[in-house]
Amino acid sequence: MSASLFDIVGPVMIGPSSSHTAGALRIGRAAGLVCPHPVQATFYLHGSFATTYKGHGSDRALVAGLIGMNTDNPDIKNALDICSQQGIKIDFVPTDLGDVHPNTVKIVMTDQAGEQHSVTGSSVGGGEVKIVEIDGFETAITGRYPVVVTKHHDKVGVIKQVINLLAEGQVNIVTINLTRQQKGKMATAVIEMDEAVSPQLVQQMKQLPSIEDVLSIQAF
Repeated sequence: MSASLFDIVGPVMIGPSSSHTAGALRIGRAAGLVCPHPVQATFYLHGSFATTYKGHGSDRALVAGLIGMNTDNPDIKNALDICSQQGIKIDFVPTDLGDVHPNTVKIVMTDQAGEQHSVTGSSVGGGEVKIVEIDGFETAITGRYPVVVTKHHDKVGVIKQVINLLAEGQVNIVTINLTRQQKGKMATAVIEMDEAVSPQLVQQMKQLPSIEDVLSIQAF
């Protein structure tokens, strides 16, 4: 298997650790895509995140990602102050999230309409991340590609209908990951693509029989 220079040396970043700074920021960016205009965010920090988040700057990195900063932004160090100026309430809570990667955080946010959203992600090294939950969806998202996540009834033909809509929209699929809790119950499909889908295509997917909900997330 070949490796790129990016994979070896990690991303261009400001901060002491690719796992605790660059990875943390990318998890924050994922959360910001799910909840673009938060008024409040609580970061539940697990494992090494819980013990070193202040010293390694993970707190500032997570918040910087939430408000849309990139890993090389010099204002990362000021992210907490910027959130305060924007009226965004931030809390950090060291906790135990169970049997998860040591560098894991669950971010619970409230948007301007009062709706609550959640994102759980792990920083797995070299600035790489894995988003394992979004708003109750079980996921396995790396952020390298745009994704569509479907929550649907586990029935024959449901995923074929989704794939057909993507093909009609000229959207090329990179990977598909299917999970279910029990045969015939609810299931999740995580579909990585070369390009993001349009809002119109997302609406078409939501109208398919047996589809409960659809999330569309840009690359981060």
